[in-house]
Amino acid sequence: MALTPSYGNKGKVLFIVLDGVGIGELPDADLYGDAGSNTIVNVAAAVGGLKLPTLQSLGLGNISDIEGVTAALEPKGCFGRLAELSRGKDSTTGHWELCGLVTTKPFPTYPNGFPSSLIETFLQHTGCKGILGNKAASGTTIIQELGDEHRRTGYPIVYTSADSVFQIAAHEQVIPPARLYEICQKTRNEVCVGEHAVGRVIARPFVGKKSGEYKRTPNRRDFTLEPPSLTLLDLLMENEIPTVGIGKIDDLFAGRGLMVKIHTKSNQEGIDRTVEESRSRRFGLIMTNLVDFDMLYGHRNDPRGFAEALEHFDTQLDRIIQTLNGDDLLLITSDHGNDPTTPSTDHSREYVPILAYSKSGKAGVNLGVRNSFADAGKTVGEYFRLNSEESLSGESFLTMVF
Repeated sequence: MALTPSYGNKGKVLFIVLDGVGIGELPDADLYGDAGSNTIVNVAAAVGGLKLPTLQSLGLGNISDIEGVTAALEPKGCFGRLAELSRGKDSTTGHWELCGLVTTKPFPTYPNGFPSSLIETFLQHTGCKGILGNKAASGTTIIQELGDEHRRTGYPIVYTSADSVFQIAAHEQVIPPARLYEICQKTRNEVCVGEHAVGRVIARPFVGKKSGEYKRTPNRRDFTLEPPSLTLLDLLMENEIPTVGIGKIDDLFAGRGLMVKIHTKSNQEGIDRTVEESRSRRFGLIMTNLVDFDMLYGHRNDPRGFAEALEHFDTQLDRIIQTLNGDDLLLITSDHGNDPTTPSTDHSREYVPILAYSKSGKAGVNLGVRNSFADAGKTVGEYFRLNSEESLSGESFLTMVF
């Protein structure tokens, strides 16, 4: 039986994750090779300032000194930073923690490539005759390096990064996406298990005619481990509170806890679907991941592209806000950093921003530096008065917002 939310009979929460938009190194960043990372601040400095008037009005400039984004004298929203407790800096641990599940044991990583025994298991279970790569690499670089050989041999390109990922790249005319997804699903279920249970197996399709022209397509798919215990999404579903996942939310939670699953191929499509769902729903959770910041610009060390994506999101944010009813709650945050101004092309261990806004809520409240990403999920749990809300990690800041 559905429960009554704390604020309004039919309130909804929009939970928007700006993938890779960190806001300053965590105290242990040096252990991850990320000292000096500060994604949004460094991006702003690199391009001579950002123009983010809507985010500024909500309080983004009150969190940190961001060139071009001044502190609002009277912020419309509440603002702060979330620290990550989980061991890692990847999308899986970040999203799980945002939904109340802290990961204390890090996923395995392979800075020197995967062991031969794992590759042999991969070949046995997937039916592939061989592989190329098997090293830590930039995804956009490795397809230029090995794309021609891949097209000649038909062997998939297998690689990893600083994160816990087993990535498989293939030209769409050599290994069609449907076959690539099948290979990835077998890798997830039968290969990357036990001690090799990486956070994500990722399908990376690409197209092009020759080296220098290869480009990844939007047909990426993530095959994630199932969360080892209940998350906010599971608890909402148990209580018959509608849950909608937009973008790669479905992938990151292995399909669990979502009544509606909407896959998107761009930030704009994610924004459009969020607006559509918010307009049509008066009750429940809509959780959206906007991946372009991370996938297209952070991993490619492109601060200009990153800045333009942030500014574009800001131009669309009013559309999202206009769908909110009186007691609805908007949360804007991130899952990790991905500073495009540093030499690394990997994620960075950072705080993430948290902005909270409701038309009937408080304004200008400094939420401070929160101890965990999980505080966001705990807040959503309290909003909906979940019976099992106590099973989520974190400390709610709902009373600071309403």
